[in-house]
Amino acid sequence: MKWHRTRRPAGALLALAAASCLLVGGCGAGSGGGSRASDSSYDLGDDGSAPLPDRGPGGRYDGERGEGEQDSREVAPDPDHLSTFALDVDTASYGYARRALAEGRLPDPSTVRPEEFVNSFRQDYERPGGDGFTVTVDGARTEEEDWSLVRVGLATRAADPDGERPPAALTFVIDISGSMAEPGRLDLARDSLATMTDRLRDDDSVAVVTFSEEAETVLPMTRLGGNRGEVHDAVDGLEPTDSTNLGAGVESGYETAVEGLREGATNRVVLVSDALANTGDTDADAILERIAESRREHGITLFGVGVGSDYGDALMEKLADEGDGHTVYVSGEEDAREVFCEQLPRNIGLTARDAKAQVAFDPETVAEFRLVGYDNRRVADEDFRDDRVDGGEVGPGHTVTALYAVRTRPGADGHLATATVRWLDPDSRTPHEETGDLEADGLAGSVWSARRGLAVTATAAYFADALRSSDHRYSALPGAPGLGELSERAGDLADRTEDEDIRGLAKAIRAADRLD
Repeated sequence: MKWHRTRRPAGALLALAAASCLLVGGCGAGSGGGSRASDSSYDLGDDGSAPLPDRGPGGRYDGERGEGEQDSREVAPDPDHLSTFALDVDTASYGYARRALAEGRLPDPSTVRPEEFVNSFRQDYERPGGDGFTVTVDGARTEEEDWSLVRVGLATRAADPDGERPPAALTFVIDISGSMAEPGRLDLARDSLATMTDRLRDDDSVAVVTFSEEAETVLPMTRLGGNRGEVHDAVDGLEPTDSTNLGAGVESGYETAVEGLREGATNRVVLVSDALANTGDTDADAILERIAESRREHGITLFGVGVGSDYGDALMEKLADEGDGHTVYVSGEEDAREVFCEQLPRNIGLTARDAKAQVAFDPETVAEFRLVGYDNRRVADEDFRDDRVDGGEVGPGHTVTALYAVRTRPGADGHLATATVRWLDPDSRTPHEETGDLEADGLAGSVWSARRGLAVTATAAYFADALRSSDHRYSALPGAPGLGELSERAGDLADRTEDEDIRGLAKAIRAADRLD
């Protein structure tokens, strides 16, 4: 009986994957990036080792890794059909890339994370009625023979109306080091925090911690009802001073958050910084170790807000990813208003903790595949249902998109893939799962004529992949056009959808094409 004709439980899928590994010589041990099961792409060919097709200029595969290319460009030599990763709703990489391009420079390839480009755009996935996720799986064929792009979309419930969400206890940890004096850094944060203070509810609480060479609690946890003037005074008094002891700031921020912990509220630390740490602990692991007990015992999440033309992207991303939170990048007043006055108040709560996704590709229809991005969010396949293994924290109103390059077998028909998301209830820690499927005949004829969400996902992924390759004009993804054609495709898509966010994407692609 064919596998795709009988829907086996996911535990059976894991057993099948483990058996396959044993037959070909054994899986790598461990639960981190060293496990073969966490590799980003797998060849399912008959001999178990066929590479991606060779490509030359214009998006052709050349079989070699270029500057800035990550593990997602490698093909595992052994057969496998599972891909597992922790959910990630970060968008900072795309925001920072746009800032660099607007200033006339290409972003450093190491700062380009395709999943953050993809997740920067609104999606119209169906949403669940309660906590948890819906799962949407779709895809479209590319201009490369037998290659398609398959999209896995996860959506949480819509954000609650302001009056229905739980109260918030927000500890703002503000970088006031000398580098924050640059226009568009501390001044932007100060103005945005002042506006946000007026928009939060009376039963919300705010604390303010500042750091430069040392950290200081400027305002302990304070209910806003009747005390907004006190909060405004603390925010208005923020002025840049000396060095950047980010470690001390984060540690003091968590201490202040614990002291002001509110039961039944969403307790969160909001770090606003250019993340250019130069004093005290400057290593993310050391900083995270100092706040580990507060995170584990009290479930306080970290929301990182990056600012500045010079920005410590790697440090901020690691702090947020391993601090059970996410990051955004703010480049101007419009971004700041969106983050502080819209996103943060609207999406204060959590709907899922330690969320992971696992995609099972049917080996009878899929010859090979690879996940685009999520290079530092991989999870060993056998750890998918191990709830001790860290996943991603996701709130209301969020969508998460993952894109796969998939080579189907010639004439393939039938079941293509099953995607499963697993998460813990934010209060009870009870595990839940939801699944979605895709059949081969469900693939649209072209990524360019596909529905809006899939087309913009492909465009953003092609753009990110090109920016982190050795030749910025081309993406290594199948069917990728050059940047000039890609900007035209994005412009046509913006005209068709009348979407200003897509128009901004087309503008960024044009800028990259000119710079190269």
